[in-house]
Amino acid sequence: MTDLSNKKPETGAFFPRDRSLHPPAYTPTYKTSVLRSPQKALLSLDGTKSEITGPVFGHSMLGELDNDLIHNFAKPGESAIGERIIVHGRVLDERGRPVAGALIEFWQANAGGRYRHKKESYLAPLDPNFGGCGRTISDENGYYAFRTIKPGPYPWPNGVNDWRPAHIHFSIFGHGFSQRLITQMYFEGDPLIWKCPIVLTIPDRAAIEQLVAALDWSATIPMDARAYKFDIVLRGRRSTLFENRMEGN
Repeated sequence: MTDLSNKKPETGAFFPRDRSLHPPAYTPTYKTSVLRSPQKALLSLDGTKSEITGPVFGHSMLGELDNDLIHNFAKPGESAIGERIIVHGRVLDERGRPVAGALIEFWQANAGGRYRHKKESYLAPLDPNFGGCGRTISDENGYYAFRTIKPGPYPWPNGVNDWRPAHIHFSIFGHGFSQRLITQMYFEGDPLIWKCPIVLTIPDRAAIEQLVAALDWSATIPMDARAYKFDIVLRGRRSTLFENRMEGN
């Protein structure tokens, strides 16, 4: 394999998205897609140089507890309620090279399956010590990690008895604005994954499995937290499935 580590960053167009891995925009079993799906032909626009080469993030923008959802909204001496976990992995590009300096934001429901949002309607209780959001930046090897509690599943008004599997939302800014992408991470062994109407819009089982984080026993902390490993590939033939930017490149 050719060593590309000392070459200048690429400024050419990103790899086109493999649409065979993505769900159709119009999927009536996922009811909100009916109104969200495009009504006109899709357009593909080339990115400008500024969109391809920026932005650049630094660790100086992070707060001390931005990557610790167990404590970042908790009162002094207290912590969030739930199963304590570590989520970690690498952000890679389409050729498997690490993406350093990627801003990774994450948000989720609490252990009972409820979001900290004024319009949340689920009956599960709020945890006063859990805010449900945080962020971190990948290091020079593309590695990232954060601590949180395992979110709970929750019902949603799509069908008579539809439930979302436990999941964590991710937003990733790569080396350009064209690489700001959003996805969800699920947990190994959750039977609700294969019953979720959103998940089942994805036509390729292998693509679904890319969204499932594996239990990483080697990274667990005894008497503290289990660990799940979730690698994210930005743009390309092996890219992780993303929710947004189904149009264009």
